[in-house]
Amino acid sequence: MAGTLIQTHSLGFPRVGVMRELKFALESYWRGDITSAALQQAGQDLRHRHWAVQAEAGIDLIPTGDFAWYDQVLTMSATLGNIPPRHRKNGQPTDIDTLFRVARGNSGDSAPVPASDMTKWFDSNYHYLVPEFQADQSFSLEWRQIIDETREAVALGFRVKPVIIGPLTYLWLGKEMTSDFDRLELLPALLPVYQQLLQELANAGAEWVQVDEPALVLDLPASWLRAYEKAYFQLQRSPAKILLATYFDALEENLQTAVNLPVAGLHIDAVRAVAQIKPVLDWLPADKVLSIGIIDGRNIWRNDLRKSLLVLETAHKKRGDLLWVAPSCSLLHVPLDLTPEAKLDHQLIEWLAFAHQKLYELATLNRLLRGNGSTSDQRALLASDHAVSSRRTSGKVHRPEVNTRLRGIEQSSWKRKQSFAQRIVEQQARLALPLFPTTTIGSFPQTSDIRRTRLEYKTGVIDEATYRSRIQAEIADAIKRQEALDIDVLVHGEAERNDMVEYFGEQLAGYAFTQQGWVQSYGSRCVKPPIIFGDVLRERPMTVEWIQYAQSLTNKPVKGMLTGPITMLCWSFVRDDQPRKTTAWQIALALRDEVLDLEAAGVQIIQVDEPAIREGLPLRKQQQAEYLDWAVKAFRLSTCSVRDETQIHTHMCYSEFNDIIAAIADLDADVITIETSRSAGELIQAFENFDYPNAIGPGVYDIHSPNLPEISNMIHLISRAAARIPVTRLWINPDCGLKTRAWAETETALQCMVKAAKHLRNQHVESA
Repeated sequence: MAGTLIQTHSLGFPRVGVMRELKFALESYWRGDITSAALQQAGQDLRHRHWAVQAEAGIDLIPTGDFAWYDQVLTMSATLGNIPPRHRKNGQPTDIDTLFRVARGNSGDSAPVPASDMTKWFDSNYHYLVPEFQADQSFSLEWRQIIDETREAVALGFRVKPVIIGPLTYLWLGKEMTSDFDRLELLPALLPVYQQLLQELANAGAEWVQVDEPALVLDLPASWLRAYEKAYFQLQRSPAKILLATYFDALEENLQTAVNLPVAGLHIDAVRAVAQIKPVLDWLPADKVLSIGIIDGRNIWRNDLRKSLLVLETAHKKRGDLLWVAPSCSLLHVPLDLTPEAKLDHQLIEWLAFAHQKLYELATLNRLLRGNGSTSDQRALLASDHAVSSRRTSGKVHRPEVNTRLRGIEQSSWKRKQSFAQRIVEQQARLALPLFPTTTIGSFPQTSDIRRTRLEYKTGVIDEATYRSRIQAEIADAIKRQEALDIDVLVHGEAERNDMVEYFGEQLAGYAFTQQGWVQSYGSRCVKPPIIFGDVLRERPMTVEWIQYAQSLTNKPVKGMLTGPITMLCWSFVRDDQPRKTTAWQIALALRDEVLDLEAAGVQIIQVDEPAIREGLPLRKQQQAEYLDWAVKAFRLSTCSVRDETQIHTHMCYSEFNDIIAAIADLDADVITIETSRSAGELIQAFENFDYPNAIGPGVYDIHSPNLPEISNMIHLISRAAARIPVTRLWINPDCGLKTRAWAETETALQCMVKAAKHLRNQHVESA
């Protein structure tokens, strides 16, 4: 079938820019440094540039609607007129500031309101704003960003494919604000707005619309599967052709529903679930487009073009020109361009592909598949073969001593010597903490001076002695401020750390780091995930010197602060040539060495953060038990070798814990701190209902919002927790680290937190 018109398309493209232009424009706008018009211009410049990059790479259908000022789910909520009433100003229409009130809260009015809840997008490290639903919810086509940007791209001459979140996935991602209804009941009210949106997108020049329904790869109730049939029967009347996009896993038992929906095409993820290609080919009606996501949209490894070509050739024989090729999912999850990475090891660069390079891989596969590949395409195929071979045999990847150590793990590595009930007696005798002890999660404001110091040291402007002197001064300042606030358990503030994963990865063998490999986490928050390319090994202590110095400045306990093995795994680009469990346990052994060194240095409390443990949970229930088993063991491998009087803390945030609460308890951390403030205390329900056995610190205020926390709200939240959790096991802390806040607001908020703790102590004494 050489010469048939196979289409290439992208499901979405990174939006922040290779130099994080969107991040800086947003933050300038929030500070009041630029106007709304200047912000809009910055967004338009990025869109135009990214559309051109995709077209030049050879992509046939360019996505629109994948650009967002904060988050694509929030954009969809605004499009559908679903803005929580508390975020509307006097009934005025939705504007860009409305979006920011939903995302960041509202501190400028006399009656501040909290931001909407934020959680992880499926099993990724991207965060979205959770849609809120009322029983009497109404919808209307209100925010026209997706339509306007589609018209904008068409006017520039691009062939477009708008991207929207499908109605069932949109409802699935949200939450009922009251318990007297099921949000699925809102579908009949929602569908007419989707019909109107599809009509408007067709009027704007779109022949195809990509409707994302990743919920179809989940274990769905029968009522939701039936709703898919009803919904798409109604939406098929649209003049635009619908490409139903699924990703992140296989359709499995939902396959029959997906292939039989009245849509013009179906996209499947052949990276996470290559085995589903055959049944989809067997069952998808012959007149429908099949889009195969063959390029990994979640990781940065170069594609094995020859292997992918074999997969696509089989599909091509059956589908002909109804076969499309694409990345597995939106490229939002990978950095934009590998070109700036001049400092990476040359051989490692040969193994990598970022978003820009993935588009060229896609176009190359398309031309080879169609039988009209050029000499340069053949060279690309040979280069791919060489990269696959060199990575498989490289001594930079494989270190025999690491795997020898893994094989030597003993059963005692998984368990503390005594139970929590016995340990806590020894710990309290050593620490002598008051009721409702106060602490923070770890980081303090990353000021411009701190960032300048790290940059000057990294670029050679200052020597190591000057660097250490400056960082010690920052640590001393953080300790002094905490003592003035009368916080009970202190932290050193992490002035030396650029990122909670990158900092440790830079000191471990098997990790590599980019210069501009930025990925959006939420809003203006971007991360630069490390690349785990080889076996992981700690070659020297990483944190001991800084924690020892901090502890020398105070008689109060200072926590040692580490990032846990599962978070180190999930927040990195992980090698795909061995099981993730193996990599996690390699990291755990490296962290265990650090934990034991901290303990030997006299550190009494060691916090090993695992905010990503829920994020790593497989989407399908049948795979979850195996993951939780090795993930829990990884944490225990890091922490269980300490003495009983050493207190182990961990921290988790912005995840749904109900379905893994038993595994969280199985971590056997002495103290866990969690986010509860942003979700109005909802997350603490899991710990209330489960009868959590160890100590817990419910986050009493939202650090991501500029709103000043109210003491009464903090007291209420802890009092609610105390109804089910003994007061002797309750801690008081913010809901996350404070690195993104300024010192003035941080100290004011912490003053309120300490006052709340002291009020609760007095209240408890009076009632005793």
